[in-house]
Amino acid sequence: MTRSPAVAVSDLAASERDTPGLIDDLRAQPTTLVVVVRGDRAPRAAGADTHLHAIPPADVPDGAEWGLLGRAADGAAVLVAAFAPTEPEPLESPGGWAALREVGGELAQDEADTLVAALSLGRWLTGHRFCPVCGASAELRQAGWSRRCTSCGREHFPRNDPAVIVAITDPQRRRLLLGANASWGGRMHSCFAGFVEAGESLERAIHREMLEEAGVRVSALRYRRSQSWPYPHSLMLGFDAVAVDPDEARPDGEEIVALRWFTRDEIGAALAGRGDTALPGPASIAHLLIRQWHDEGDA
Repeated sequence: MTRSPAVAVSDLAASERDTPGLIDDLRAQPTTLVVVVRGDRAPRAAGADTHLHAIPPADVPDGAEWGLLGRAADGAAVLVAAFAPTEPEPLESPGGWAALREVGGELAQDEADTLVAALSLGRWLTGHRFCPVCGASAELRQAGWSRRCTSCGREHFPRNDPAVIVAITDPQRRRLLLGANASWGGRMHSCFAGFVEAGESLERAIHREMLEEAGVRVSALRYRRSQSWPYPHSLMLGFDAVAVDPDEARPDGEEIVALRWFTRDEIGAALAGRGDTALPGPASIAHLLIRQWHDEGDA
């Protein structure tokens, strides 16, 4: 098995997706690179620097679902070969298999974006083989970016569910409110997040979620950035907001088991791996929102 160089998509090549037989043609080209994924994990290259382990198409075992991620800066095609998480690891990895949460923050941004796309498309390819309307098999089209039901003819596409994630500060923006989720066993604090419900605007979802999870009314909503997050297939829309009355903050007791107002010094210690609380990993938008608030205090 040979290892290709670090791989990153610079052109989504969406205009090529309708080309008949495209995936088969690209698999036959020696310059094509393949990112193999299994569930939410991908192989790492060996060495001190973190890179994806991209391989030639001929080195991919049988049984994968294929899709086109795009083209690298030199024009080489970049494909994803996806295996279901219930299957054994399809190949040996020089640096081991790792999840996005583990390595996303260590990858260069363009390579991290490529991994997110590979995981998002790969999980759809392996998890949506049948029509959700009639249950018949759905054949792949558009180089892996759509499926067409073989019975009712409906077309289906990879989905992104919008979710809001919010960094809440006190009115002076000197403290940051974070919550401990029940699923983390109270070991980590993070921003508050929730899916946008049917018929909601982003703003309405923020007001509802912050009141439900943290018990606070918020104002001064400000959009900061977004992040595609394949857990399971989310588009995270990051905001910050100001608590109208910081004393209102209360955990819901179910999803959020504890709340805490943090000073910048306390957040700085946690970002440095010190202190008595853990923060989300650097691959997540929660980490970026927290760090952005912390760093603005030095401006």
